[in-house]
Amino acid sequence: MAAYRALASLLVCLVISGCGTFSSKGEPELEFGIRAYEDGELAYAARLLQLSLDSGLGGASNRMKAHKYLAFIHCASGRIQQCRDEFRMALEVDSSFDLRDDETGHPIWGPAFRSVKPKK
Repeated sequence: MAAYRALASLLVCLVISGCGTFSSKGEPELEFGIRAYEDGELAYAARLLQLSLDSGLGGASNRMKAHKYLAFIHCASGRIQQCRDEFRMALEVDSSFDLRDDETGHPIWGPAFRSVKPKK
């Protein structure tokens, strides 16, 4: 994990300083944020995902994805209102945003998402 964090930090520094080769601001932070989330490092993932958005993350799909993972983190941490807020932001980016079938059934974020998703 320490090597992973060191590499992520170095990459973020390179991109922020303009030496990186990623096509869009915030993409490395998004990628590493999702990896950290998948590794169960929720606090670290949240910082990276928020940094990706604050850096001017390009592409509606990328911004929607960052908000979705932030929502998952807030829900998993018991911050249901912040979870709903992140889902609302994802829907503002892409009104057609929906959870995958395996995500919809989650006992915490499934109901939180349904509470903010406009009915068709």
